[in-house]
Amino acid sequence: MLVKAMPVGQLSTNCYVVTDENTLECAVIDPGAESGRILNYIEENSLRPVCIMLTHGHFDHTTAVAVIQAEKDLPVYINKKDVLETGHASLKYSAQPFVRYYGEGDEIEVGSLVFRVMETPGHSEGSVTLVCEDAIFSGDTLFRGSCGRTDFEGGDMGKMLASLRRIAALEGDYEVFPGHADATSLDRERRFNPYMREALEG
Repeated sequence: MLVKAMPVGQLSTNCYVVTDENTLECAVIDPGAESGRILNYIEENSLRPVCIMLTHGHFDHTTAVAVIQAEKDLPVYINKKDVLETGHASLKYSAQPFVRYYGEGDEIEVGSLVFRVMETPGHSEGSVTLVCEDAIFSGDTLFRGSCGRTDFEGGDMGKMLASLRRIAALEGDYEVFPGHADATSLDRERRFNPYMREALEG
């Protein structure tokens, strides 16, 4: 599995292109802006995108969805509880034929890679965390040393702590690829992240 992190947009949202190196099939996770840059990386490396997966529907994670979806004719996965914001307009995903809803326990195959969906509300009602092999794509739920804001519409600190507790309960260690800032490890966050420690003590 090859993970390419691309900080995009004014808020430096991490877009991830995750590739099965044997088949060159890939998933695009949270294309928040700079669609041309993302598409160039795909083309320059002869990758075969099969889907877009969203950890949640906030604009800084979704603004480039429309262009990439149209260019590559891809299904877009999002939790039904969230809304896709495309920068100038918010669209209910039920109105879009390319949308696929996913939720707790669903699995998305990308070549030989299998992404398992965990519903992890707190930052938004429909936030999800994607687990694939030894990697976690945590969106705006779990950050290095912190967690996502809960003061937006649909946010809830109690749900955030419950979500962090569920992530912490995963067996073993994982590399954590968050929606913003640097990657980390789950073991590090269990030990040092004050929000995860609070969740574990609660």
